[in-house]
Amino acid sequence: MENVSDELHHDAVRFRRCACALRHGHPFCGHDVTLDLSFTHPMEMQGMPLAKPKAVQVIANGKTEDLKPSLKAKKIVDHDGWTAQYAIKRPGVYQFVMEPQPYWEPAEDCYIVHYTKAYVAAFGEEEGWDEPAGLKTEIVPLTRPFGNYAGNVFQGQVLLNGKPVPGADVEVELYNKDKKYEAPNEYMVTQVVKADANGVFTYAVPFAGWWGFAALNTADEKLDHDGTPKNVELGAVLWAEFVDPVKK
Repeated sequence: MENVSDELHHDAVRFRRCACALRHGHPFCGHDVTLDLSFTHPMEMQGMPLAKPKAVQVIANGKTEDLKPSLKAKKIVDHDGWTAQYAIKRPGVYQFVMEPQPYWEPAEDCYIVHYTKAYVAAFGEEEGWDEPAGLKTEIVPLTRPFGNYAGNVFQGQVLLNGKPVPGADVEVELYNKDKKYEAPNEYMVTQVVKADANGVFTYAVPFAGWWGFAALNTADEKLDHDGTPKNVELGAVLWAEFVDPVKK
């Protein structure tokens, strides 16, 4: 049985998000999961240091388990990151969630907090993938977030404080492992779609890989920076893998 690997990435400027990507492994197998947490531009694979996350959890079978105590320091994309192991022993759909520490972005004069999640379905179970994780902001998948072919349409609903976000902007970006691809121009690095009146967005994935979807909103509350209240950008991030069929 193949190993399943989770990678959580965070981008500071263009695709500013903590991003979760599962690499290597069949989504229906049960096995140990390796989570690597990093601070990275996913398409351009430019890394930065990641402070120890505020929270890392796995949600499955009606229970939430804290994974933060198991985090260990690790160099990822040539910068400080974190890693953890999780053993999947029971059938279920497992939501892996990370909440980073608020990140001060001087270029935008605000703090950034992006809630990120990805899914692992184990031992053939696939019930519950459309259930919210109860995060402050999140993307609830309307398309099953695993077992998808490249070229499939993916849909999700953007929630903020448990309510749909009409007209939310959703950024989409590829986890460009080994820098396999190069964008033909700057506009192609990050794709952008807009949600409808019910917070639902649609994106047709053009080719195989791990694709991240990030909906950005501004929090009602502010955080202090050097004695001045500053806005907080909240990101709802979901990663899903799209694959090519196996040819005989």
